[in-house]
Amino acid sequence: MTASALIIDITLWGSVAILGLMAWRRGRVVLVSSVREGSIDFINIVPRIALGVIGSGYIAAVIPPDVITGWLGPDSGWFGVLMAVIAGAATPGGPVVGFSIGAVALKVGGGPPQVIAYVVAWALFAFQRMILWEIPFMPARFVWFRAAVSLPFPFLAAAIAMVIGKP
Repeated sequence: MTASALIIDITLWGSVAILGLMAWRRGRVVLVSSVREGSIDFINIVPRIALGVIGSGYIAAVIPPDVITGWLGPDSGWFGVLMAVIAGAATPGGPVVGFSIGAVALKVGGGPPQVIAYVVAWALFAFQRMILWEIPFMPARFVWFRAAVSLPFPFLAAAIAMVIGKP
């Protein structure tokens, strides 16, 4: 475990402990109900995380590394960034899917700017999320406007990554 991962873990566990203490101070009913709710959420999310991690291993085994390096590799340049943005927008699913695919791309030779563009595009433009969640809750015109004004961000993030270099 790296030092930064340890710091993140300690911060998260410390935050949970503080929230638990706050729930306890509000009374036994609040503490018990919050532990119950959190446990149910934990039980529901663990299989999804396991599937995403195992599935990303399958993706890494199935997709030939030369396909990733050809389309999203460090030498693919702006064409690779464009392909990554399209792939990110077209990727269905939640964080387990999007981040797992990004991790696989990095493992098998994807360039950091291209993978950054993929993750940013997935986070901003996942088409299925826009159609299934955003448009039913907000006016379609607003959703498309939001997508349009957000369009430069994956490219901007990739450009910054190209200037900075390897992580």
